[in-house]
Amino acid sequence: MTEHNQIFEFDTHDAIAHLAASSARMRRLIERIGPFQMEVRPTPSVFAALAQAVVYQQLHGKAAATIFERLCQLFPRPSAGPTAAGLMKLDDETLRGAGLSRNKTLALRDLAAKSLAKQIPTITQAAKLDNDTLIQQLTAVRGIGRWTVEMLLMFRLGRPDVLPVDDFGIRKGYALTFGKKEMPTPRELARYGERWAPYRTVASWYLWRAADIG
Repeated sequence: MTEHNQIFEFDTHDAIAHLAASSARMRRLIERIGPFQMEVRPTPSVFAALAQAVVYQQLHGKAAATIFERLCQLFPRPSAGPTAAGLMKLDDETLRGAGLSRNKTLALRDLAAKSLAKQIPTITQAAKLDNDTLIQQLTAVRGIGRWTVEMLLMFRLGRPDVLPVDDFGIRKGYALTFGKKEMPTPRELARYGERWAPYRTVASWYLWRAADIG
């Protein structure tokens, strides 16, 4: 297991073997891409991770990173990221001055309010909840959709069995890998992806790589 996979609470070698056995095309993709190298980025809280996700929505990486850095600088400990209590103390003008749109400002305020009302789980609490429960709870926040929560599950919490069927890259990677002229519908992808359980996160990563290399 590689160094950045140590945070996963499953054996990535077992996951790759399971996927390779699911079909010859998946096995060839794994051989082409090589070892599973997805990284999980630790976060101080579910709130902080979702706040960053809101800032990054519909923006290129560099622009989003600049705005998020400006937002963090508004808090006493910028390196720790924004906090719900701290955000509620900031007025709209200050948040807009950091580069946030009106919609993102409203989304962050709703996220902060729900966090202070204990409607957003802590990292410890989230670890005890299944994927569907977390998706249901967190998509109740303004501006947070299913895809955003799925990214949290995969890249922040290291969940092994997530397949974002609405993701363009994953659908494209599936079409390329399995020789399809058209991309699958989310329902078709979900149905086929059942054979990858309980390691659909790993399958997703390989399909993203397939889309990247064409």
